[in-house]
Amino acid sequence: MRYMLLIGGDKAAPPPQKAEMEAMVQGHQRFAEELQAARKMVHGERLRPDEEASRVRLKAGQRQVTDGPFTETKEVLGGFYLIECDTMKEAVEWAKKIPLREGGGYVEVRPIWPM
Repeated sequence: MRYMLLIGGDKAAPPPQKAEMEAMVQGHQRFAEELQAARKMVHGERLRPDEEASRVRLKAGQRQVTDGPFTETKEVLGGFYLIECDTMKEAVEWAKKIPLREGGGYVEVRPIWPM
């Protein structure tokens, strides 16, 4: 079964210092290599900031487009990994290895409906 590991954080947190960001990038590179070696990786990407995003919503039967940043949200998605695992428990164990920022970083593990 496939699982989406959604990486997010607190939008109000200060941006990471250069050294912290470099360590996070290296940590993600190591994590991706470990996933690939275990043949669990399907795909993974870092997302650009929500200032560059758009949302499409349906309201009163009309599609509405809102350009970022999205002030109504307290959290921001930073990236994702799409992985293949036998169980949710296994996917959660992989999620625990993802580098996170202290005090607001999180990984949401979501099973994907088979098509």
